[in-house]
Amino acid sequence: MNKNNSHIAIVASQYNKLIVDRLLSGCLDTLLNEGVDKNAIQQYEVPGAFEIPVVVKKILATKRFDAVITLGVVIRGETPHFDVIVNSCSMEIARLGTDYITPVIFGVLTVDSVGQAMDRSGEEESNKGAESARTALKMIQVMGSVKAD
Repeated sequence: MNKNNSHIAIVASQYNKLIVDRLLSGCLDTLLNEGVDKNAIQQYEVPGAFEIPVVVKKILATKRFDAVITLGVVIRGETPHFDVIVNSCSMEIARLGTDYITPVIFGVLTVDSVGQAMDRSGEEESNKGAESARTALKMIQVMGSVKAD
């Protein structure tokens, strides 16, 4: 499938919104710069990273999207909460992609500090939102080539 015809969903956590907004900006800029029609991009907001998988599952069930990009930030604290959220979110996102045979891109930052999160959401070359967009487009291309064989 030509990436210009790609339909992409973005599920963005609103927890740590300042950083997620930077990821989202990098993601959208990259998709648009790569020729994805802005009307073919659908955004969904969820409260936190833990809520991302259930919305991804509902999106995938529609079969309307060629890829789903997940964006969020989980910052390690003083309790095991970080590990619980990161493990459940990442494992479920990976499972959904394989269950639905659709690329689901893990753009959720898992960091030890706000400084690390800011570093990973800055300029395009270090912005993990932009990297997630490039990964989604590459995976759409790869998936299309597999179907064509």
